[in-house]
Amino acid sequence: MIPKLITAIPGPKSLELGKRLKKVEAPTVTYISDDFPIFWKKAQGSWVWDVDGNQFLDLTSAFGVATLGHRPEAMVKTIQEQSELLVHGMGDVHPSETKVELCEAISAITWERWTGEKAQSLLMNSGSDAIEAALKTAYLKTGKNLVVSFKEAYHGLGYGALTHCGSKRFSEPFNEQLQQHHIKLDYPKDAEGLALLEQQLSLIEASKVGAVLVEPIQARAGTNVPPPDFLPLLRQWTQQQGACLILDEIYTGFFRTGSYFACEQVAVVPDMICIAKALTGGYPISACVGSIEVMSAWPESTGEALHTSTYLGNPLGCAIGVTAIKTFNELQTQLKIKQACTDWQQVLNRYVQHPLVKDIKGLGLMWAVEWDNQAIEQRYQTSAADWNIQLGLDLLQKGIITLPEGNYGELLGLSPNIMMSKELIEWACEQIFKI
Repeated sequence: MIPKLITAIPGPKSLELGKRLKKVEAPTVTYISDDFPIFWKKAQGSWVWDVDGNQFLDLTSAFGVATLGHRPEAMVKTIQEQSELLVHGMGDVHPSETKVELCEAISAITWERWTGEKAQSLLMNSGSDAIEAALKTAYLKTGKNLVVSFKEAYHGLGYGALTHCGSKRFSEPFNEQLQQHHIKLDYPKDAEGLALLEQQLSLIEASKVGAVLVEPIQARAGTNVPPPDFLPLLRQWTQQQGACLILDEIYTGFFRTGSYFACEQVAVVPDMICIAKALTGGYPISACVGSIEVMSAWPESTGEALHTSTYLGNPLGCAIGVTAIKTFNELQTQLKIKQACTDWQQVLNRYVQHPLVKDIKGLGLMWAVEWDNQAIEQRYQTSAADWNIQLGLDLLQKGIITLPEGNYGELLGLSPNIMMSKELIEWACEQIFKI
């Protein structure tokens, strides 16, 4: 099966919806033009159908969310069953049973697997919320407000998370409102970068540092994979300084890199881990998860929670999360994940020597194609960033959904689900590299 297009892209209904949306949505949100976007109608597995009936192949997993594919049968069944019982509750006052079950399931796949001890969770609504809960926790635990984060990082756009966002295009417009309790270091991409980081850490006034916030692999920055000694170095440094190590595994979690969590590949147990995206496959639930020792920094509730929200522990979202974790734990699912990771590695390896490719970075189900800027300028008289964005539009015309990555959109990101056959992967890559 390959994409099936029956109209021009975007089709007439998408174009009309774009005009309507532009009148009622703030201009900063959706980019709308004559050739973008398509408006989604439904999705299943690796496929998306737009409002005009065109069928597209999704190589983004909808921002890395649909690792199990769109609308897995077990999760659809859970939504149907739970919606007949309870779709909203009072999460920090009168919780639902599903909230208990999700916290137990998260504990089982994190600290219970790593140390044999239970974990405790703060359930939130978005990745940004989980990051901010972790930052609050670190301050309560250490009493120190300085946070070390990394250039090019992306942790969400709420004010607390935005402070530690390394991408200037997101943070600079709000610098005057952002408190500057942070140090941004260079994210190491090789042994030389790791040596530089060690030097930078030695110059920090460590007694003021309460947390180090880091992505095990930088996703939005262009799938930057650090040397294997990176996380162990941070773990050792934070332990020596009495600071909390916070891992942002919102993107890398749930087998995106081939293992349940990316930190497991280097045997690092953090103080806290933030998860979301594939946790529910689409429902807005996230979690800041930590050891009991760390989470006990929060005072016990006396009837008014110090950190909460109206939708905390939403019963429908929690039920979906429990089902997603059960699905990830199944041997059949893990075999599919292993095969998908192998297939993508093998197929992408064929294009490493492509004349326009500088590098293909990543692992598991998380990849980025870095184009050779000089080669592209010589052939097309334009920058790699502008050319790559145009490539994404061209691929959409072929029925393939992709996303640009990097600070300027200069890399092509690939974050597929586990449902694609090797034949379909080969076809998709042929279309990408047919340039």
